[in-house]
Amino acid sequence: MPIDIHTHAFHPKIADKVVRQLEDHYRISPVGNGLLEDLLPRLDRAGIRRAVMHCAATKAEQVVPANNWALHVKENHPRLIPFGTFHPDFPEWEKEFGRLAAAGIPGIKIHPDFQGFNLDDPRLEPILEAISGRFLLMVHVGDYLPPEQNPSSPQKLAALLDRFPRLQVIAAHLGGFQHWAYVVDHLAGRDLYLDTSSSLNAIPSRLLFDIFAHHPRERILFGSDYPLFDPSAEMKLLQTRMRLGDRELEELLTNGERLFAA
Repeated sequence: MPIDIHTHAFHPKIADKVVRQLEDHYRISPVGNGLLEDLLPRLDRAGIRRAVMHCAATKAEQVVPANNWALHVKENHPRLIPFGTFHPDFPEWEKEFGRLAAAGIPGIKIHPDFQGFNLDDPRLEPILEAISGRFLLMVHVGDYLPPEQNPSSPQKLAALLDRFPRLQVIAAHLGGFQHWAYVVDHLAGRDLYLDTSSSLNAIPSRLLFDIFAHHPRERILFGSDYPLFDPSAEMKLLQTRMRLGDRELEELLTNGERLFAA
């Protein structure tokens, strides 16, 4: 069953603000408005039956409202798989993880660059230990700063994988947005998943083929990063840029489903 592993849909009260922030940061015009009523028809047009929906609390006080939204979506939209979030400044993360787990939320999303912490922040260590073996962890990796200055990077994520071998990680953006030159050396071939979100429009062909050549194909997951991009357009771009046959594309589109098999 085709699945989009990386989408966002926001509460109507904040959707417009968040989409504007995304546009300002990434300097592109999002294709969507970030609302469920826009996302769901796009999934239908792409032939995608299920999608993972992410959020990230940029402040501690946003953790509970963000997770409330995830719980609301889970209860009312069964084709969507919402992930929860946390922030290292939020003191009751253990209680919050219990609430998410009890509701059947399978994963947690973090975006260090937007949330204002580094992947090597020592405060993350007990939190990541608690996540290990309990939740999937979707990690935004990379951005415009060089790796040593950026809050997230392939190098920083690789160090976390060394320290937390039970952590089941999906590294967004083919392992590092604008950091693709470092992915083969630090992440490719390791025990983690890479998703294709926000990469296909920008990654040089040499690096794209290099990452695909060095990472198990069954551990590469399709992600559109809606509302930045449209699922149908991203599927076509993936097929074109990787020169995939229809069967090869279908295999990639269904890789993510095994993560949520009951």
